[in-house]
Amino acid sequence: MKLQLLSDLHLETESFEPEPAPGAELLVLAGDIDSTWAGFERFAGWPVPVLVVAGNHEYDDREMGDVPAALREHCARFGLQLLHRQATIITSASGLRVRVLGATRWSDFDLFGVAQRPRAERAAGYFLRLMAATRAGAPLDAAGVRAEGLACRAWLEGELQRPAGAGWDRTLVVTHFAPSLRSADPRYGKQPGTASFCNADDDLLPRADLWLHGHLHCRHDYSLARAGRAPVRVVCQARGLAGKGEDLGFDAGRLIELN
Repeated sequence: MKLQLLSDLHLETESFEPEPAPGAELLVLAGDIDSTWAGFERFAGWPVPVLVVAGNHEYDDREMGDVPAALREHCARFGLQLLHRQATIITSASGLRVRVLGATRWSDFDLFGVAQRPRAERAAGYFLRLMAATRAGAPLDAAGVRAEGLACRAWLEGELQRPAGAGWDRTLVVTHFAPSLRSADPRYGKQPGTASFCNADDDLLPRADLWLHGHLHCRHDYSLARAGRAPVRVVCQARGLAGKGEDLGFDAGRLIELN
């Protein structure tokens, strides 16, 4: 299967016109497409199926519990499918059945271990103030993010424990938050704030065949060896903010293959 991956377009402020990639069989939108949600209309009538995973900024200025149903309905108006801790199966032109697992994932702040969690949670305060979201009517705080992150982690772990061959040939995971410190933005490296972008899901990676994510305003493409199986590949194809030069080297038409 050949797919196109876009994330972190930030169409609420950025000027960018998405176009279908020739040869793609699937478009994956891995979050932070438009905090106002207006930009999703640009993908109406897309020539291939479009799967959406919400980013943290799709929750900006909103009640967290209201977002999944409302965003799902909004995306459906344009023929897009939102995956919120949900699975779907897409069959490629060659007949390959790909199980897609989609979840925002959020941060559990354990990237550097339990002892460093308080520092990571304090560093998250800046990002949470920018989001201005609420959870159960109260301002979203690090504890709320962690709770959401752990719920996503538990769902993914349960799904990834299901044996292959139960109706699919390959497993594709799509999250907004990164699954490994290997995806950290090299501009910032290993600092407490990095735990607001990456999780320590390295133990889950070998159970997927391809893991796509966004959130980091940079590009990554790396593989991890698996005993007796082809390596699992991790790809981030974020555009980022042009004013910061984060879009330099971004190739919106790049195809990612899953065989």
